[in-house]
Amino acid sequence: MLQKALLDFLKYLEQQKHRSANTLAAYRRDLKPWLDFLEEQYRLMTQTNKHDPLFLRIYLRRRTEKKNSNRSLARFLSALSSFQKFLSWQGPRYKEYIFKVPRVKFSSTLPRFIPQKEALDMLKNDSARGDKTPYFYWRDFLTVALFYVTGIRREELARLKLADFDPDRGLLTVLGKGNKERLVPVGERTLEDIHKYLSLRETFAQSKASAAPQFFLNRQGRALSVRSINRLVNKFARKEGVKFTPHTLRHSFATHLLENGADLMLIKEILGHSSLSTTQKYTHVTAEVMKKVYQKAHPRSGLKK
Repeated sequence: MLQKALLDFLKYLEQQKHRSANTLAAYRRDLKPWLDFLEEQYRLMTQTNKHDPLFLRIYLRRRTEKKNSNRSLARFLSALSSFQKFLSWQGPRYKEYIFKVPRVKFSSTLPRFIPQKEALDMLKNDSARGDKTPYFYWRDFLTVALFYVTGIRREELARLKLADFDPDRGLLTVLGKGNKERLVPVGERTLEDIHKYLSLRETFAQSKASAAPQFFLNRQGRALSVRSINRLVNKFARKEGVKFTPHTLRHSFATHLLENGADLMLIKEILGHSSLSTTQKYTHVTAEVMKKVYQKAHPRSGLKK
C-alpha cells in the first residue's frame, strides 16, 4: 500500500510539479528505506497498537547511529513532509501513516568558488595547448566557459539546443527547473568563442551524419549526457591544475557578479531561482574583497587617499 503510494507521489512530482529525474531519484532514496522500516514495524504490531508516534523517532535514531549527518536527516524529513502532505490529500485511509515531523538543524556549508583571476587565466583560450582535435578542444573549453559566464546548471546545459542561441542579441534561452524558460546573457568574448565552436560543430556533425539539435555533441554525434559533462569538466580542471565542478563554476559566477556590484535580484533571475532566499547564499565575499572595500570606503582604514 505504501509502496504504491510512493509511486503515485513520484508520478505526481514528475507530471504535475515537473521535477527532474535527479530530484525524483533523491525522493525515492530518502523515502523508500523509511517505508520499508514502517511496513516491517506494522507487521510486528498488534492492530490495537498499530500507529505508534515513536516509530519516526526510532527510525531517526537508527540513522543517527549509522552516522547520517544532520543535513542528510533534514533532507529526509523535508521529503517525508512533502510525501505526508500528498498522503493527506488521498483521504483518511492513510491517516495512520502520517507522523509529526520534527525539525533538524544543520550548519550550511557553502560550496567553494574559484578566485576571479584564476578563472580568467583558465579561460584564456589557447588551442595550441589542446592535444585533442579542434572540435573536442573547443567543445570542452566552451562547456566550462558557459558554466562560468552564465551560471547554467548541468542539466540545463545538457538540454541546450542550437535554436536556443540568439547571436544577434547575445542571449541563450535556458530551460530550467519546472520547465521554466529564462534568458541568460552572454558576453562579447564568449560570443566569439561560440561562433568559433559552432563552425567546428557543423563540420563535425556532417562527418557523423548527425542531425542532433543539441548544442554539445559526443563522439558519436549525439547529445552529451550529464555524466559525460561531469567527466569532461573534471578532465579540463585536472589539465588546468584547478579543482572544480559545474556547480563550483555556477557558484563562482554568482560570487564574482556580487563582488563586482551586481544586483542580487538580477543574479536571482539569471540563475533561475524561484526564491530570493536561495540566491542569498551567494552573498558571501572573500576576506580580501571585504578588506579592499573597507580600505577604500572607511575614513579610519589607514589607507592614504
